[in-house]
Amino acid sequence: MAILSSYLSPLTISLSITCPNFCNSLNSTAFLQQSTSHRFHIRPIAASQVCTPHEVDKSSLIIAETEAEDELWAASCLRVRSFYEFTPSSYGLQDHKRYLAEREFEAVKERIAGKRTGFRRVSCINATLPLSQLSSLSEDLCAECKYTNNGEERVVVGTLDLNQCLRLPDEITGKKPEGIGADFMRAYLSNVCVAKELQRRGLGYELVAESKIVAQEWGISDLYVHVAVENEPAKKLYTKSGFTYENDEPAWQARFLDRPRRLLLWIGISGGHDL
Repeated sequence: MAILSSYLSPLTISLSITCPNFCNSLNSTAFLQQSTSHRFHIRPIAASQVCTPHEVDKSSLIIAETEAEDELWAASCLRVRSFYEFTPSSYGLQDHKRYLAEREFEAVKERIAGKRTGFRRVSCINATLPLSQLSSLSEDLCAECKYTNNGEERVVVGTLDLNQCLRLPDEITGKKPEGIGADFMRAYLSNVCVAKELQRRGLGYELVAESKIVAQEWGISDLYVHVAVENEPAKKLYTKSGFTYENDEPAWQARFLDRPRRLLLWIGISGGHDL
């Protein structure tokens, strides 16, 4: 379960590129299709690509909202690491990774700052662990996704965005709540991912649980998430978290956007709903 959902949710991006170096150095998770327009596609990583679970000391795990730029940068790097697959020997690989991380970093800062039209409020929620606990697990993860908090070096090992909005771009829209004035009681999860080295340890479930608490504090009554139809690990996570099926994306829309078809899952979190 390398990608749970993304906004990239898991939004498939298709770009026309004129730079051959960029195209040749990026290998998408599903495939890299080269043509005269040099198109590439970003797909969810297959569940079979996960690594062996690693025991972690959850007493040192922190799951919380953040606006600190160094932590947002570490989260952006984790998203690039999770949502893309690269050929290690590709020319200019690190430059391309940094470009993608910078793009996500600026986007998430803009959303949190309230500068994205159609979004009332956005929060980046991260799961982090001390660098000392992970240094023997993955040099790559520690190097790309670390930051410093009050003098302690920590690593972002899971991340998601909570979006208070009517809809996410290019995604099917939730139907709840209904009625005048209820528009911004709806929220969506996006960019949900956990470092592949630490999957199957319950981190995704704990991230989603924290997002429900934050959403309720915001006055959200109905929380949604989009998930690819064939993404069984993600569907199991959201089902365990209490989400149920509400709708699915029309096949024509998925074909038009050149991506896997999505399901829209819902959970009510207001009043008497359990978290």
